[in-house]
Amino acid sequence: MLSIGEFSKLCEVSTKTLRYYDEMGLIHPDEINPENGYRYYSIKQLQKMLFINRLKSYHFSLEEIKAILELEEAQSEEKLCSALHRKRRDIQEKLDALEYTLKQMSSDIMNLEKGIPIMSYLDRIEVQLVETRPKNILYMRQRMSSDDYAAGYGTYFSRLYEKIATEKLTLLGTPMTIYHSPEYNPAGNDTEFAIPIEETVKGTRDLPGGLCAKSVAKGSYSELTSVYAKLREWVEHEGYALVNSPYEVYVTDPNQVTAPEGNVTEVYFPVKKKIAVKTKIAL
Repeated sequence: MLSIGEFSKLCEVSTKTLRYYDEMGLIHPDEINPENGYRYYSIKQLQKMLFINRLKSYHFSLEEIKAILELEEAQSEEKLCSALHRKRRDIQEKLDALEYTLKQMSSDIMNLEKGIPIMSYLDRIEVQLVETRPKNILYMRQRMSSDDYAAGYGTYFSRLYEKIATEKLTLLGTPMTIYHSPEYNPAGNDTEFAIPIEETVKGTRDLPGGLCAKSVAKGSYSELTSVYAKLREWVEHEGYALVNSPYEVYVTDPNQVTAPEGNVTEVYFPVKKKIAVKTKIAL
């Protein structure tokens, strides 16, 4: 048997953390002295503690680790492998995002050293006025927080594609997201996921066509904020007014793009020309 201090030293985990793990149900002492409350761990528990440490190093949450530890032995290897695959994808996405950020920073540093303002890239964002056609869209509308977006895109678009496949519906375009909230709310925003199809069935609606200010974002989805700002500035400067919710059309499939630079997203602002108000001057 090992005292909690010895066990702590071997596993490089503080005694405070070990007590917390006990409370959470991750790993319990093999023995607690009823007279003084001293905790003791068995040599066999070293492997379990090292396994917990390994999963933590893979950025699993304590709740996720607990769920893995509670798996039945017959299913544990298969489900652990599946969990590791998911976590590896998550980490790879974060690495890709960080790599994209590093490239962006390098470009900004290079421009600054040449005397080019850091925000000059906004001048390179093009805006054009286009006439869009009405679309019949299969949709799902949810209230989603910013933290839910990444997972939400995959979840809701997958459900829409599943319905299209099951009911043998006809695709007429790429996925799109429509943002209905009048202002940004970190707690949740009214978000509509949609895919244009030919058939009118339950769960479809008309998306009106009309005049739109359009821009194309190439690269990481973090760039979309700049595109939205540029579109809003253009709309105001050119004397237009927003008449409906803005929306994004994903020209490239995020699941098929290997690097953020490969993303292509069209952003549409439905608009109309403002009516000029004539002022009469009394003589």
